[in-house]
Amino acid sequence: MKVYVMYENEDWMPPLRTALDGASIPYEEWFVDEGHFDVMSAPPEGVFLNRMSASSHTRGHAAAVEHTRQVLAWLERHGRRVVNGSRAFELEISKVQQHAALEQAGLRTPATRAVAGGPEALLEAAEDVPTPFVTKHNRGGKGLGVQLFRTHEAFAEAVRNGDIPTPPAHITLLQQYIEPAEPVITRCEFVDGDFLYAITSDTSDGFELCPADACRTDEGRCAVDGDDSLFALREDVPPSLIDSYKAFLEREQIDIAGIEFIEDAEGQIWTYDINGTTNYSPEVEDRHDLSGMAAVADLLKRELEAAATGESIPPDPPPPPTF
Repeated sequence: MKVYVMYENEDWMPPLRTALDGASIPYEEWFVDEGHFDVMSAPPEGVFLNRMSASSHTRGHAAAVEHTRQVLAWLERHGRRVVNGSRAFELEISKVQQHAALEQAGLRTPATRAVAGGPEALLEAAEDVPTPFVTKHNRGGKGLGVQLFRTHEAFAEAVRNGDIPTPPAHITLLQQYIEPAEPVITRCEFVDGDFLYAITSDTSDGFELCPADACRTDEGRCAVDGDDSLFALREDVPPSLIDSYKAFLEREQIDIAGIEFIEDAEGQIWTYDINGTTNYSPEVEDRHDLSGMAAVADLLKRELEAAATGESIPPDPPPPPTF
């Protein structure tokens, strides 16, 4: 019995390895990009952690997402426990599905229009979208493809100049821009239904933000609580919002996630992103004696013990999509 870690980004692995080794958890790494598996055979016994990222295509791993979808289906059909399984992964790789699920849960989200097609489709869709709005990739990660447009003229010029890149899954989002009271976003970290902590991220210089050690900016702007800080601990997130997020994660069978929100000038909270391959800021954690990966390791240890005794009950597979 061991934990199998499915991943495709080597840079994100060291903190998880440290946590697993510190907890004396036996594990094996599965690099999931190109590869093969025997559909007719049974998977190995154990617990599987899905660390596949929606941004895998940016690292040359174009096949990783679709390969992972098939592996997850195979594992779950055989009753294996997958942490952040197929239902969570479908939300990970589709912001359209994220927003539909958030809306269904009663959480306020920005108005969003999904566009399939080239320049003409984008321009036609934008006619019905009030300004300001942002573009996003439906399957992106790291804030990729996010651009702010305050006028339709500026958007049309960007489209004509080819400045709106085609996303890997060919769906571009045009989304209501929420004017923040301050240029920050808040990210709430959860593991196994427990709220760990929240951090703020400075968006003054753009939206491509990742708190992981390997994703620091060239300028090194990750000093905690300093004048140049990108990330800082936040301790005043409304408890009612945390409870809503916990209920949402339970409903959607998401074991590990960072949920991001923004506050407008009127103090309204808008939830706009769920990240299941959450990474943790080492500076924030070191400064405040926190460890998200230790919580992940604790979860895996409990699941491994349950699987070994036959007590683990895998979640129901996701329902088929409806159109």
